Amino acid sequence: MSSAERACARGATQGAAVSGKPASDKDSPASDNLAFDNPASSLIRRTVESGVVPGAALGVLRVGHPSTLACWGLAQRMPDELPLDLESVFDLASLTKVLFTVPEVLRLVQDGLADLDEPLSRFLPEVGWMQPAGPGGVTLGSRTLRQLLTHTSGLPAHAPIYTWGTDAHTLKQRVLQEPWPLGGHIYSDIGYMLLGVVIERLRGQALAERPLPPGLTFAPDRQLAVATEACPWRGRVVRGEVHDENAFALGGVAGHAGLFGTLAGVLGAAAGLLEGNTLSAAALAELRSPQTPTRALGWERRHPGWSGGSLCSPGTLGHTGFTGTGCWIDFERGLAWVLLTNSVHPSRHTRQNLQPLRRALGNVVSGGWTF
Repeated sequence: MSSAERACARGATQGAAVSGKPASDKDSPASDNLAFDNPASSLIRRTVESGVVPGAALGVLRVGHPSTLACWGLAQRMPDELPLDLESVFDLASLTKVLFTVPEVLRLVQDGLADLDEPLSRFLPEVGWMQPAGPGGVTLGSRTLRQLLTHTSGLPAHAPIYTWGTDAHTLKQRVLQEPWPLGGHIYSDIGYMLLGVVIERLRGQALAERPLPPGLTFAPDRQLAVATEACPWRGRVVRGEVHDENAFALGGVAGHAGLFGTLAGVLGAAAGLLEGNTLSAAALAELRSPQTPTRALGWERRHPGWSGGSLCSPGTLGHTGFTGTGCWIDFERGLAWVLLTNSVHPSRHTRQNLQPLRRALGNVVSGGWTF
Protein backbone atom coordinates (compact mmCIF):
# COMPACT_ATOMS: atom_id res chain seq x y z
CA MET A 1 0.00 0.00 0.00
CA SER A 2 1.36 3.44 -0.96
CA SER A 3 1.80 6.29 1.52
CA ALA A 4 -1.24 8.01 0.04
CA GLU A 5 -3.36 4.89 0.50
CA ARG A 6 -2.16 4.49 4.09
CA ALA A 7 -3.14 8.11 4.81
CA CYS A 8 -6.70 7.46 3.69
CA ALA A 9 -6.94 4.23 5.69
CA ARG A 10 -5.80 6.05 8.84
CA GLY A 11 -8.64 8.56 8.42
CA ALA A 12 -11.30 6.01 7.64
CA THR A 13 -13.02 6.11 11.02
CA GLN A 14 -14.25 9.68 10.49
CA GLY A 15 -17.86 10.42 9.81
CA ALA A 16 -20.12 8.95 12.45
CA ALA A 17 -23.45 10.69 12.88
CA VAL A 18 -26.62 10.22 14.88
CA SER A 19 -30.31 9.81 14.03
CA GLY A 20 -29.54 8.48 10.57
CA LYS A 21 -28.10 11.83 9.42
CA PRO A 22 -24.61 11.79 7.91
CA ALA A 23 -22.26 14.24 9.53
CA SER A 24 -20.85 17.05 7.44
CA ASP A 25 -17.54 16.36 5.76
CA LYS A 26 -15.52 18.97 7.61
CA ASP A 27 -16.64 18.45 11.19
CA SER A 28 -17.08 14.67 11.24
CA PRO A 29 -15.68 13.41 14.54
CA ALA A 30 -13.52 10.36 14.96
CA SER A 31 -15.63 7.38 15.86
CA ASP A 32 -15.44 3.87 17.24
CA ASN A 33 -18.54 2.88 15.29
CA LEU A 34 -16.63 1.64 12.27
CA ALA A 35 -14.75 -1.56 13.01
CA PHE A 36 -12.19 -2.45 10.36
CA ASP A 37 -12.87 -6.15 10.73
CA ASN A 38 -16.55 -5.96 9.81
CA PRO A 39 -17.38 -7.79 6.56
CA ALA A 40 -18.39 -4.72 4.55
CA SER A 41 -15.27 -2.72 5.40
CA SER A 42 -13.06 -5.72 4.85
CA LEU A 43 -14.65 -6.39 1.47
CA ILE A 44 -14.02 -2.86 0.19
CA ARG A 45 -10.55 -2.61 1.74
CA ARG A 46 -9.48 -5.85 0.04
CA THR A 47 -10.89 -4.58 -3.26
CA VAL A 48 -8.73 -1.46 -3.07
CA GLU A 49 -5.64 -3.32 -1.89
CA SER A 50 -5.95 -5.78 -4.77
CA GLY A 51 -6.02 -2.95 -7.30
CA VAL A 52 -9.57 -3.46 -8.58
CA VAL A 53 -10.17 0.27 -8.05
CA PRO A 54 -7.72 3.05 -7.12
CA GLY A 55 -9.94 4.22 -4.26
CA ALA A 56 -13.31 3.62 -2.65
CA ALA A 57 -15.62 5.30 -0.13
CA LEU A 58 -18.32 3.40 1.73
CA GLY A 59 -21.24 4.80 3.69
CA VAL A 60 -24.06 2.97 5.46
CA LEU A 61 -27.07 4.50 7.16
CA ARG A 62 -29.79 2.89 9.23
CA VAL A 63 -32.60 5.08 10.53
CA GLY A 64 -32.23 5.57 14.27
CA HIS A 65 -28.59 4.47 14.36
CA PRO A 66 -25.27 6.23 13.75
CA SER A 67 -24.20 6.31 10.13
CA THR A 68 -20.73 5.17 9.13
CA LEU A 69 -18.42 6.57 6.48
CA ALA A 70 -15.01 5.29 5.47
CA CYS A 71 -12.56 5.46 2.59
CA TRP A 72 -9.49 3.68 1.31
CA GLY A 73 -6.96 4.26 -1.43
CA LEU A 74 -6.33 7.00 -3.94
CA ALA A 75 -8.28 9.91 -5.36
CA GLN A 76 -5.78 9.96 -8.21
CA ARG A 77 -3.18 7.48 -9.39
CA MET A 78 -1.71 9.43 -12.28
CA PRO A 79 0.04 11.70 -13.09
CA ASP A 80 0.65 11.98 -9.31
CA GLU A 81 -0.73 9.94 -6.43
CA LEU A 82 -3.26 11.80 -4.30
CA PRO A 83 -4.98 10.28 -1.25
CA LEU A 84 -8.71 9.84 -0.97
CA ASP A 85 -10.42 11.26 2.12
CA LEU A 86 -13.92 11.96 3.34
CA GLU A 87 -13.94 15.44 1.81
CA SER A 88 -13.15 14.06 -1.65
CA VAL A 89 -15.76 14.89 -4.29
CA PHE A 90 -16.74 12.16 -6.76
CA ASP A 91 -18.17 12.45 -10.25
CA LEU A 92 -21.49 10.69 -9.66
CA ALA A 93 -22.20 10.04 -13.36
CA SER A 94 -25.67 8.48 -13.79
CA LEU A 95 -26.55 8.94 -10.13
CA THR A 96 -27.39 12.39 -11.51
CA LYS A 97 -30.50 10.80 -13.01
CA VAL A 98 -31.95 9.57 -9.72
CA LEU A 99 -30.52 12.03 -7.18
CA PHE A 100 -31.28 15.14 -9.25
CA THR A 101 -33.40 14.70 -12.38
CA VAL A 102 -36.05 12.34 -11.00
CA PRO A 103 -36.73 14.49 -7.88
CA GLU A 104 -36.72 17.65 -10.03
CA VAL A 105 -39.35 16.23 -12.38
CA LEU A 106 -41.49 15.08 -9.44
CA ARG A 107 -41.25 18.58 -7.95
CA LEU A 108 -42.58 19.95 -11.23
CA VAL A 109 -45.51 17.56 -10.83
CA GLN A 110 -46.21 18.38 -7.19
CA ASP A 111 -45.97 22.11 -8.03
CA GLY A 112 -48.67 21.68 -10.69
CA LEU A 113 -46.38 22.48 -13.61
CA ALA A 114 -46.47 19.06 -15.27
CA ASP A 115 -47.96 15.60 -15.12
CA LEU A 116 -46.01 12.41 -15.60
CA ASP A 117 -48.33 11.20 -18.35
CA GLU A 118 -48.30 14.37 -20.44
CA PRO A 119 -46.40 14.25 -23.73
CA LEU A 120 -43.03 15.85 -24.27
CA SER A 121 -44.52 18.15 -26.92
CA ARG A 122 -46.52 19.98 -24.26
CA PHE A 123 -43.30 21.26 -22.71
CA LEU A 124 -41.07 21.32 -25.79
CA PRO A 125 -43.45 22.02 -28.69
CA GLU A 126 -40.59 22.24 -31.17
CA VAL A 127 -39.29 18.75 -30.44
CA GLY A 128 -39.02 16.61 -33.58
CA TRP A 129 -40.70 19.31 -35.66
CA MET A 130 -41.59 18.25 -39.23
CA GLN A 131 -40.37 14.72 -38.63
CA PRO A 132 -42.61 11.92 -39.95
CA ALA A 133 -44.34 9.69 -37.45
CA GLY A 134 -43.06 6.19 -36.94
CA PRO A 135 -45.06 2.95 -36.90
CA GLY A 136 -48.40 3.42 -35.18
CA GLY A 137 -48.13 7.20 -35.47
CA VAL A 138 -45.52 7.37 -32.71
CA THR A 139 -43.42 10.53 -32.55
CA LEU A 140 -40.83 11.74 -30.07
CA GLY A 141 -43.22 14.48 -29.00
CA SER A 142 -45.83 11.88 -28.06
CA ARG A 143 -43.51 10.20 -25.56
CA THR A 144 -44.45 11.05 -21.95
CA LEU A 145 -42.35 12.19 -19.03
CA ARG A 146 -43.06 8.85 -17.37
CA GLN A 147 -41.73 6.97 -20.38
CA LEU A 148 -38.55 9.06 -20.37
CA LEU A 149 -38.08 8.52 -16.62
CA THR A 150 -38.56 4.76 -16.87
CA HIS A 151 -36.48 4.25 -20.05
CA THR A 152 -39.53 3.02 -21.96
CA SER A 153 -39.68 5.77 -24.58
CA GLY A 154 -37.84 3.75 -27.22
CA LEU A 155 -35.01 6.26 -27.48
CA PRO A 156 -31.51 4.89 -28.11
CA ALA A 157 -29.06 4.50 -25.26
CA HIS A 158 -26.38 6.88 -26.44
CA ALA A 159 -24.96 8.94 -29.28
CA PRO A 160 -21.59 10.71 -29.59
CA ILE A 161 -23.15 14.16 -29.32
CA TYR A 162 -19.84 15.65 -28.22
CA THR A 163 -18.50 15.03 -31.74
CA TRP A 164 -21.26 17.11 -33.35
CA GLY A 165 -19.91 20.51 -32.36
CA THR A 166 -18.75 22.72 -29.52
CA ASP A 167 -21.63 25.13 -28.84
CA ALA A 168 -23.75 23.81 -25.96
CA HIS A 169 -26.90 25.74 -26.93
CA THR A 170 -26.79 24.50 -30.52
CA LEU A 171 -26.14 20.93 -29.38
CA LYS A 172 -29.23 21.04 -27.14
CA GLN A 173 -31.31 22.18 -30.08
CA ARG A 174 -29.95 19.36 -32.20
CA VAL A 175 -30.87 16.85 -29.50
CA LEU A 176 -34.45 18.17 -29.83
CA GLN A 177 -34.42 17.92 -33.63
CA GLU A 178 -32.37 14.79 -34.23
CA PRO A 179 -34.54 12.11 -35.91
CA TRP A 180 -34.02 9.60 -33.11
CA PRO A 181 -35.17 6.07 -33.90
CA LEU A 182 -37.86 4.93 -31.47
CA GLY A 183 -37.49 1.21 -30.86
CA GLY A 184 -37.67 -1.10 -27.89
CA HIS A 185 -37.27 -0.27 -24.23
CA ILE A 186 -33.63 0.50 -23.50
CA TYR A 187 -31.74 2.42 -20.83
CA SER A 188 -31.32 5.84 -22.43
CA ASP A 189 -29.12 8.81 -21.66
CA ILE A 190 -30.91 10.68 -24.46
CA GLY A 191 -34.23 10.54 -22.61
CA TYR A 192 -32.70 12.13 -19.53
CA MET A 193 -31.04 14.84 -21.62
CA LEU A 194 -34.54 15.74 -22.83
CA LEU A 195 -35.86 15.72 -19.25
CA GLY A 196 -33.09 18.16 -18.35
CA VAL A 197 -34.28 20.52 -21.07
CA VAL A 198 -37.86 20.21 -19.76
CA ILE A 199 -36.70 21.19 -16.26
CA GLU A 200 -34.81 24.19 -17.60
CA ARG A 201 -37.77 25.29 -19.71
CA LEU A 202 -40.36 25.05 -16.92
CA ARG A 203 -38.15 26.50 -14.18
CA GLY A 204 -36.69 29.24 -16.36
CA GLN A 205 -33.15 28.58 -15.21
CA ALA A 206 -30.19 26.41 -16.09
CA LEU A 207 -29.81 23.05 -14.37
CA ALA A 208 -26.60 24.29 -12.77
CA GLU A 209 -28.61 27.01 -11.00
CA ARG A 210 -31.04 24.63 -9.31
CA PRO A 211 -30.60 24.18 -5.54
CA LEU A 212 -28.90 21.03 -4.31
CA PRO A 213 -28.70 19.26 -0.95
CA PRO A 214 -25.53 19.74 1.13
CA GLY A 215 -22.57 17.80 -0.19
CA LEU A 216 -23.81 17.74 -3.80
CA THR A 217 -22.62 20.19 -6.44
CA PHE A 218 -22.33 20.87 -10.14
CA ALA A 219 -19.14 22.89 -9.64
CA PRO A 220 -16.63 20.90 -7.59
CA ASP A 221 -13.41 22.32 -6.19
CA ARG A 222 -10.77 20.72 -8.39
CA GLN A 223 -8.44 20.30 -5.42
CA LEU A 224 -11.03 18.08 -3.72
CA ALA A 225 -12.19 16.25 -6.86
CA VAL A 226 -11.49 12.59 -7.51
CA ALA A 227 -9.82 11.91 -10.86
CA THR A 228 -11.67 9.90 -13.48
CA GLU A 229 -10.28 9.15 -16.91
CA ALA A 230 -7.26 10.12 -18.97
CA CYS A 231 -9.56 11.41 -21.72
CA PRO A 232 -8.22 11.07 -25.28
CA TRP A 233 -10.71 13.66 -26.57
CA ARG A 234 -9.77 16.32 -24.02
CA GLY A 235 -6.13 15.31 -23.86
CA ARG A 236 -5.89 15.35 -20.06
CA VAL A 237 -6.74 13.45 -16.91
CA VAL A 238 -10.27 14.57 -16.07
CA ARG A 239 -10.53 15.95 -12.55
CA GLY A 240 -13.06 18.49 -11.30
CA GLU A 241 -15.01 18.45 -14.59
CA VAL A 242 -17.68 16.04 -15.69
CA HIS A 243 -16.34 12.76 -17.07
CA ASP A 244 -19.25 12.15 -19.46
CA GLU A 245 -18.26 13.63 -22.81
CA ASN A 246 -21.81 14.52 -23.84
CA ALA A 247 -22.57 16.29 -20.55
CA PHE A 248 -19.29 18.21 -20.93
CA ALA A 249 -20.22 19.28 -24.46
CA LEU A 250 -23.70 20.31 -23.30
CA GLY A 251 -22.17 22.80 -20.86
CA GLY A 252 -21.02 20.55 -18.02
CA VAL A 253 -24.44 19.66 -16.64
CA ALA A 254 -27.23 17.66 -18.26
CA GLY A 255 -30.16 15.56 -17.13
CA HIS A 256 -28.14 12.35 -17.36
CA ALA A 257 -24.78 13.38 -15.84
CA GLY A 258 -22.92 16.28 -14.26
CA LEU A 259 -23.61 15.91 -10.54
CA PHE A 260 -20.70 15.60 -8.08
CA GLY A 261 -20.81 14.73 -4.42
CA THR A 262 -18.98 13.71 -1.28
CA LEU A 263 -19.75 10.42 0.41
CA ALA A 264 -21.67 12.26 3.14
CA GLY A 265 -23.55 14.25 0.50
CA VAL A 266 -24.75 11.17 -1.37
CA LEU A 267 -25.64 9.35 1.84
CA GLY A 268 -27.51 12.46 2.98
CA ALA A 269 -29.49 12.53 -0.28
CA ALA A 270 -30.39 8.88 0.26
CA ALA A 271 -31.42 9.68 3.83
CA GLY A 272 -33.67 12.47 2.53
CA LEU A 273 -35.57 9.96 0.42
CA LEU A 274 -35.52 7.26 3.08
CA GLU A 275 -36.90 9.59 5.74
CA GLY A 276 -39.37 11.37 3.45
CA ASN A 277 -37.74 14.81 3.58
CA THR A 278 -37.03 15.29 -0.13
CA LEU A 279 -40.46 15.03 -1.75
CA SER A 280 -44.09 15.10 -0.73
CA ALA A 281 -45.47 11.80 0.55
CA ALA A 282 -47.50 11.36 -2.64
CA ALA A 283 -44.53 12.09 -4.92
CA LEU A 284 -42.29 9.71 -2.97
CA ALA A 285 -44.93 6.98 -3.18
CA GLU A 286 -45.05 7.42 -6.95
CA LEU A 287 -41.25 7.37 -7.17
CA ARG A 288 -41.20 4.03 -5.35
CA SER A 289 -44.09 2.40 -7.17
CA PRO A 290 -43.25 -0.34 -9.73
CA GLN A 291 -43.29 0.99 -13.29
CA THR A 292 -41.78 -2.01 -15.10
CA PRO A 293 -40.64 -5.43 -13.86
CA THR A 294 -37.21 -3.95 -13.07
CA ARG A 295 -37.79 -0.22 -12.53
CA ALA A 296 -39.50 2.36 -10.40
CA LEU A 297 -39.30 5.99 -11.56
CA GLY A 298 -35.70 6.12 -12.71
CA TRP A 299 -34.40 3.80 -10.01
CA GLU A 300 -33.89 0.09 -10.46
CA ARG A 301 -36.02 -2.24 -8.35
CA ARG A 302 -34.71 -5.44 -6.86
CA HIS A 303 -34.68 -8.17 -9.47
CA PRO A 304 -32.54 -11.24 -10.16
CA GLY A 305 -28.95 -10.31 -10.95
CA TRP A 306 -29.25 -6.62 -10.11
CA SER A 307 -26.52 -4.57 -8.44
CA GLY A 308 -27.98 -4.55 -4.91
CA GLY A 309 -27.69 -8.25 -4.18
CA SER A 310 -30.37 -10.78 -3.31
CA LEU A 311 -30.85 -10.24 0.43
CA CYS A 312 -32.38 -6.74 0.41
CA SER A 313 -36.11 -6.17 0.81
CA PRO A 314 -38.35 -6.42 -2.28
CA GLY A 315 -38.96 -2.67 -2.22
CA THR A 316 -35.28 -1.74 -2.35
CA LEU A 317 -34.26 0.77 -5.01
CA GLY A 318 -30.78 1.31 -6.38
CA HIS A 319 -28.78 2.87 -9.18
CA THR A 320 -25.19 2.92 -10.38
CA GLY A 321 -22.99 5.37 -12.26
CA PHE A 322 -20.48 4.74 -15.04
CA THR A 323 -17.56 6.23 -13.10
CA GLY A 324 -17.92 3.50 -10.46
CA THR A 325 -20.59 4.89 -8.14
CA GLY A 326 -23.70 3.37 -6.61
CA CYS A 327 -26.50 4.09 -4.14
CA TRP A 328 -29.12 1.72 -2.73
CA ILE A 329 -32.10 2.40 -0.44
CA ASP A 330 -34.03 -0.30 1.43
CA PHE A 331 -37.18 1.53 2.52
CA GLU A 332 -38.68 -1.44 4.34
CA ARG A 333 -35.68 -1.85 6.65
CA GLY A 334 -34.77 1.84 6.91
CA LEU A 335 -31.35 1.16 5.42
CA ALA A 336 -29.23 2.89 2.78
CA TRP A 337 -25.72 2.26 1.53
CA VAL A 338 -23.43 4.09 -0.87
CA LEU A 339 -20.28 2.90 -2.62
CA LEU A 340 -18.26 5.51 -4.52
CA THR A 341 -15.18 4.53 -6.52
CA ASN A 342 -13.10 5.93 -9.36
CA SER A 343 -13.03 2.68 -11.34
CA VAL A 344 -12.62 4.47 -14.70
CA HIS A 345 -9.29 5.93 -13.56
CA PRO A 346 -7.11 5.93 -15.52
CA SER A 347 -9.15 4.29 -18.31
CA ARG A 348 -12.59 2.78 -18.83
CA HIS A 349 -10.96 0.27 -21.17
CA THR A 350 -8.85 -1.36 -18.46
CA ARG A 351 -11.22 -1.27 -15.50
CA GLN A 352 -12.75 -4.35 -13.92
CA ASN A 353 -16.44 -5.21 -13.66
CA LEU A 354 -17.85 -3.91 -10.36
CA GLN A 355 -21.16 -5.77 -10.41
CA PRO A 356 -19.91 -8.77 -8.39
CA LEU A 357 -18.50 -6.38 -5.76
CA ARG A 358 -21.73 -4.37 -5.61
CA ARG A 359 -23.83 -7.50 -5.17
CA ALA A 360 -21.52 -8.83 -2.48
CA LEU A 361 -21.64 -5.52 -0.63
CA GLY A 362 -25.42 -5.41 -0.82
CA ASN A 363 -25.68 -8.92 0.57
CA VAL A 364 -23.24 -8.17 3.41
CA VAL A 365 -25.05 -4.96 4.38
CA SER A 366 -28.52 -6.50 4.04
CA GLY A 367 -27.42 -9.66 5.78
CA GLY A 368 -26.97 -7.88 9.07
CA TRP A 369 -23.86 -5.73 9.23
CA THR A 370 -24.08 -4.14 12.67
CA PHE A 371 -22.49 -0.88 13.66
